[in-house]
Amino acid sequence: MKNFKSLLLAIVLVSITGFAANAQTQMTSKSKSMDIVDLAISQENLSTLVAAIKAGGLVETLKGKGPFTVFAPTNEAFAALPAGTLESLLKPENKDQLIQILTYHVVSGKIMSTDLKDGMTAKTVQGSEVKIGISKDGVKVNDAKVIKADVNASNGVVHVIDKVILPPSK
Repeated sequence: MKNFKSLLLAIVLVSITGFAANAQTQMTSKSKSMDIVDLAISQENLSTLVAAIKAGGLVETLKGKGPFTVFAPTNEAFAALPAGTLESLLKPENKDQLIQILTYHVVSGKIMSTDLKDGMTAKTVQGSEVKIGISKDGVKVNDAKVIKADVNASNGVVHVIDKVILPPSK
């Protein structure tokens, strides 16, 4: 279970991490011409997510036509995983687990923040659903807070989150 959680964290980071803080203006102007992977690569705060996407063999998929909605965990979100989890997930023998976690951070289609409703669910590419919560404190995807929403890419949209979310155990 710990390995699975780490893999999911890595996937989310690659997708979403680089969109926070002072990169916001830069991302807005450049992001529309970049696909999701190139957008993540351009953001230092998403380097862990990029590493996970590469280790999971998902680069070509996330550079594909889409559209995709990616809930991208930051490097800090991955760092918050239990010690050794991320390193374990990035090993070739744990690739399947990493893919399960990363694809849990991706929804087919483009879902903007204006499309969200409190209590709604969205089916992930992994096959399980995430639950959206909206309150005065902001938007959450499961228990992860959205810290930067609606970062457009040429093949979808990225929402940066503060935690790695893990799919339910099967």
